[in-house]
Amino acid sequence: MDRRDCHRTLLALATMALGARHAQAQAGPQASQPLARIAEAHFLATLELDPLMGSMLLGDPRYEGRLAITIAPEARARDRALQQRLLRQIAPLQKQADTLPESDRLTLQFLALQARDRLALLALPEHLLPINQYGGLPVQLAELASGQGAQTFAGALQYEGFLRRLQQLPAWNRQAIVNLRSGVAQGIVANRDLVERALPKLRELADADDERHPYLQPLRAFPATQDETQRRRWTRDYAGVLKTQLRPSLRALLRYLEQDYLPHTRDTAGLGALPGGAAWYAELVHQYTGTEMSPAQIHALGRQEVARLQAALETLRQQAGFRGSLAEFLRSRDWRPDLRPFTTEAEVLAAYAELGARVEQALPRLFERRPRAPLVVRPEPEISRNTASDHYVPPAADGSRPGVFFAVIPDPRAYERSGMLSLLLHEGQPGHHFHIARQMELPLPRVRRHGWLDVFGEGWALYAETLGYDMGLYQDDPVSHLGHLRADLHRAVRLVTDTGLHALGWSRAQSMRYMRDIEGLDEAEARRSTERYMAWPGQALAYKIGQLRLRQLRDQAQAALGAGFSLPAFHEQVLGEGCLPLPLLEARVRAWVAGQGGTWSSS
Repeated sequence: MDRRDCHRTLLALATMALGARHAQAQAGPQASQPLARIAEAHFLATLELDPLMGSMLLGDPRYEGRLAITIAPEARARDRALQQRLLRQIAPLQKQADTLPESDRLTLQFLALQARDRLALLALPEHLLPINQYGGLPVQLAELASGQGAQTFAGALQYEGFLRRLQQLPAWNRQAIVNLRSGVAQGIVANRDLVERALPKLRELADADDERHPYLQPLRAFPATQDETQRRRWTRDYAGVLKTQLRPSLRALLRYLEQDYLPHTRDTAGLGALPGGAAWYAELVHQYTGTEMSPAQIHALGRQEVARLQAALETLRQQAGFRGSLAEFLRSRDWRPDLRPFTTEAEVLAAYAELGARVEQALPRLFERRPRAPLVVRPEPEISRNTASDHYVPPAADGSRPGVFFAVIPDPRAYERSGMLSLLLHEGQPGHHFHIARQMELPLPRVRRHGWLDVFGEGWALYAETLGYDMGLYQDDPVSHLGHLRADLHRAVRLVTDTGLHALGWSRAQSMRYMRDIEGLDEAEARRSTERYMAWPGQALAYKIGQLRLRQLRDQAQAALGAGFSLPAFHEQVLGEGCLPLPLLEARVRAWVAGQGGTWSSS
């Protein structure tokens, strides 16, 4: 059975299973117990393959100090064996799926889809491209060393553990060189621009002096509880590892990249230029979008969405009385004085508080349930605000920390009011907060409670931006309406440029020119976006595909139920089982419609 037939069969089975109401009360619990054990064992085994992720995801002390070389052949073989074992373990349960409770059926189907997708990824040679403009694991560890993210430095456990992780980085660097050499031999090499963009970051890690070295950031903010003897020992040990292990290893990686690898890099931008690149990209498109759409279909959809949003923006341009082109209008900051009204960070945060209050008033009309954890808006810490993007951090599972929307405010005078409402709806509530914080509270196996799918998570957050219309927040605020439409246009442009780069042979310059012409981006913004899509093929498609599919499901459910349609009840169907692949989400919504006597139409 090929993937397309498997997708259709899964959707049909899921719809029947979700819609059925069986009276076999005894069979369900008996069947669900082995599934719960399998799901938990698989979750823990996955984190054993990547203990750094275990630390970041759970903060579990058992993972401190461990660093797997996930790009090594042995690690990939263990990963492959884990997925194959999972499929063998759940095969008997799949034969009795209709005896399971609804949530367990979804868990079973979720595990099967995830395992098959992971096996398909492991068949691709992405491990041969371990370095891109972001710098790979060496730069990731430097970011973690700041203590501002998932890695904390509360005491001896974290200080000793992170030191052991740094000691294992040279092994990753050696494996990266082996993989890069293998890639050269097979003709699977990175774009030259992306590698050159990584070199300054790696050079800083190799050559920065101890006083400002990123890996030694933990030594500049010791906990007050640590005595002076312990501080001196850590200072000596960290500096020793940097001198004797990390610098030599990083310099060897740099020498290889500069002297041996760069001459073999390519000028082409997309995966389509690599051996087997078309099939590689098609698989990534499938996994990131959860659909069977081809790159050509997504490209056409993107152009259609771009045209729709340009028409809406053109209306705003005319209403504003702006005389230039649409691209000039989007680039301009002078057509309205209050686009940049702030002088201090406190004023920006006060504006977010005012927007948050308006959102709070509207949320009860759109949702039956909300997360127990509150949401707060905080400015991005100074140490990372020049490189970070606006983002959401989930609440602590024990309730000790709220969900946080971190707003990046490098210069309040340049901070634009137009994008604030869409950002709050996307990163905060009802976007990521209503999805992730609620999912953490659901009675689900941890493999699902901590699960993430770009097409669901980012699709929901982008759909949440459109709820500003249902809340009545855009209609009387042309500045916020402009910000929303600009943000939505940016995601539509992604459909065009990502597929253009990887499937249609677009160059880096061609993608940048399209963004500048359509969105009014400046050179630097267009370059950063294009290079992101070059390094992360397919991921940028998830946002718009997920948003459009959610809107389509809402429209289909509303057409089927007519006056009986409830938007809060629809949102509960979307969020009530956490992150789901699109086929399972569609099955859940269709079963809900059928349960209320509606007739589903696929048109």
